[in-house]
Amino acid sequence: MVKTYEKKGLTKKSENISDWYHDVVLRAGLADYSEVKGAMIIKPDGYSIWEKVQSILDSWFKKDGVRNVYFPLFIPYSLIKKEKEHLQGFSPELAVVEHAGGEKLSEPLVIRPTSETIMYKTFVDWIQSWRDLPLKVNQWCNIVRWEKRTYPFLRTSEFLWQEGHTVHRTPGEAEEMVLKALGWYKKFYEDYFALSVYAGLKSKGETFAGARETYSIELVMPDGKALQAATSHNLSDNFSKVFGIEFLDETGKKVNPFQTSWGLSTRAIGGLVLTHGDDSGLVLPPKIAFTQVVILPIVSKDVKIQEKISQKTAEIHSELVEKGINAVIDDDFKSSLGFRINKWELKGVSLRLELGAKELESETIQYVRRDNFEKGQLKFAGLEKSVADLLEQIQSDLYKKSEETKLALTLEADEIHEFKRILGKQKAFIRVPWCEDLECENRVKADTKATPRVLELENINQNEDLKCFACGKKARRKWLFAQSY
Repeated sequence: MVKTYEKKGLTKKSENISDWYHDVVLRAGLADYSEVKGAMIIKPDGYSIWEKVQSILDSWFKKDGVRNVYFPLFIPYSLIKKEKEHLQGFSPELAVVEHAGGEKLSEPLVIRPTSETIMYKTFVDWIQSWRDLPLKVNQWCNIVRWEKRTYPFLRTSEFLWQEGHTVHRTPGEAEEMVLKALGWYKKFYEDYFALSVYAGLKSKGETFAGARETYSIELVMPDGKALQAATSHNLSDNFSKVFGIEFLDETGKKVNPFQTSWGLSTRAIGGLVLTHGDDSGLVLPPKIAFTQVVILPIVSKDVKIQEKISQKTAEIHSELVEKGINAVIDDDFKSSLGFRINKWELKGVSLRLELGAKELESETIQYVRRDNFEKGQLKFAGLEKSVADLLEQIQSDLYKKSEETKLALTLEADEIHEFKRILGKQKAFIRVPWCEDLECENRVKADTKATPRVLELENINQNEDLKCFACGKKARRKWLFAQSY
């Protein structure tokens, strides 16, 4: 007997999650490879998810007074060099243009790896007085960071993202903005992608180049690896001093403002696929699915019954769409029912409704949930509410499953031998007491390939009498370590 995942041309997820992931991304029609290594083609089904991300986050940003802008793709190399830590952090990933228009350029241009430098050179002209603050802008754009090992969505040389940049009068206002942005990302992942996350502070070794502090959203993948899913940086007055951004305060004194930057990229889609997908393909949470419901009319040999099935299918579709549910009809009778079912399961459509002669007679329709393949019957009367309730339940159940997986893959250790023993058996997030020393961090990374992923927000003010799990020095807080994508 041919198994479901083999019919769909998929590797089994539990046997090789990497091959399974590539299979799903390609065969479900999310993305395709291009002629340039590391630069993917995002297909309509994949881009529709990104459009959902954009519409939701953009509305939140604008409610907070953030305005959208667009800055050039090309950045003079001299600007990148102005902030030394920034240059050092991005140097290995820079794509540099030295020739254009058939001539050698007088100055090399960097293809945008992030926009701090080119934006902040401009902010000098935009900010004069304390009345110009806070300045809050956001950019939806593409980014180029030359990656040696690439995976569609998860790690690509070119990707899409949003980058928010704000300027504030005080350190407190900047820190408030950093945590607000982190809160947006946490809410988005939990409420829309149905993913349970860890949110908190990054270590000094994992801090964004040039920032004082970096906060992040970390996802626990089904294989126990970490995926950094969004970041929010407190830049303090570091960049404002380098680029000469100043404002006159109420007393007429010139001072440097405090800045933040924060972003979420198409990597989020990779985390979504990895977490919810199964051996049959994608599983999309209803809130972000382009198609939430597919209605499959079943062929009848009786022409009159077939006409009634088609008529009722159209009525149901109209009712669902009128209630704001994204529904489609698949009446491709040239293909077998099994083929049609496999197609929509692969695409991750949240709910399948099947209507045949038997259902027509009983005035019910059969439903099949994509998340757990549960089947049942729904009455024609009040169908749109029943479907809406089911979609809400699927969204909720996907989040609960994600949270259960996260907790099951989060373990505790007090010393390095236990830490290594756990990693020897399985990949996981491991919560450990840690001294927060960079040398200690580098030794652990070199020895185990694990890095400090995040200090959970609720543990930031922790102050216990602990010993570092790795070096034995004094520690006061527990951090989450894991190997990452």
